[in-house]
Amino acid sequence: MKRLAILGSTGSIGESALRVVDALPGRFEIVALAGGRRIERLAEQVARYRPRCVAAGDAAGARELEARIGGAARVVHGEDGLACVARHEGVELVVNGLVGALGVRPTLAALDAGRSVALANKEALVVAGEPLCARAAERGVSILPVDSEHSALHQCLRGEVASEVRRLWLTASGGPFLRRPGHELAHVTPEEALRHPTWRMGPKITIDSATLMNKGLEVIEARWLFGLGADRIRVVVHPRSVVHSMVEFVDGSFKAQLGVSDMRHPIQYALTWPARLTSDLPVFDPVSAGPLEFERPDPERFPCLGLAYRALEAGGAAPAVLNAANEVAVEAFLGGRCGFLDIAPTIERALGEHGGAPAAGVDELLALDARARASARRWLEDAGP
Repeated sequence: MKRLAILGSTGSIGESALRVVDALPGRFEIVALAGGRRIERLAEQVARYRPRCVAAGDAAGARELEARIGGAARVVHGEDGLACVARHEGVELVVNGLVGALGVRPTLAALDAGRSVALANKEALVVAGEPLCARAAERGVSILPVDSEHSALHQCLRGEVASEVRRLWLTASGGPFLRRPGHELAHVTPEEALRHPTWRMGPKITIDSATLMNKGLEVIEARWLFGLGADRIRVVVHPRSVVHSMVEFVDGSFKAQLGVSDMRHPIQYALTWPARLTSDLPVFDPVSAGPLEFERPDPERFPCLGLAYRALEAGGAAPAVLNAANEVAVEAFLGGRCGFLDIAPTIERALGEHGGAPAAGVDELLALDARARASARRWLEDAGP
């Protein structure tokens, strides 16, 4: 029985991970959980899974949770609470389903404690890929990808020789605006941007999919997970989201991983790795999948993708700055404080002003993250909606 901690247990990834646990009885024990502000749902999870430790988002949430669960588990909160869950005694695998740079410190805490991490929080590697991967290597533990694209690459690379790999190909759906006339993008609403054509995800990642920044962040994540430079990681638009990613080999052969658009598949792969287990997950039918179409991403329609490549090639703290400005701009767009087309210019300005700093440790990177956020907020406030 594998002992798990789940960060972001009340979010999309966390809920899907618990559904995988339910579908494989006797395989997993939930040792610790960390939710956010959905306290009622977190209390229900405590009652069902009986963790030893549970983290709420803040002190008020912790008090409410304690009142609801009546001493059934130790209650912690905030960033310290996330770290407590990540390194809790007895945990073997930490599922990080957090959103944004908030996931950096808990990932480091898990790795420091010798826990492997099933990582859906791509921003952790975007912000601090070098120190996190170095810590995993030092501690002899694994960072297992949960993103469907990186899970696909991980599966395609099993048993292969690294020197025989030419390129990695990440597939992108293109989001809800792939065919939308460019002149209309200035007026799209958050509600329109949240209507993803193939995946059901949280709001931040859905907006990132609409701008293709999600794929840019995945390029940076792939660099750290698989050790290849930006010139060997490509993005291709594949609207049907059937092929989740591909590996190109030096002899011109390709290997692709195909499947239904259901996050429980990559989550189960990470939870049960290195084994594969039978389950009741939806089965892919190649006959009904339809034609597999691929196209190049339009750099004018999706400038965020180019900015991500620029940040990766610049190195140093540039990826952390890219991520910080993007998080602020997406939050502002969702809150009606800026337009859809204001996201990319905010990121570009942040890279110009803050992206030249050298890479450093986690504390230094997060301090720079905070400065880039403050600048981006100020620019957006000055510009107005």
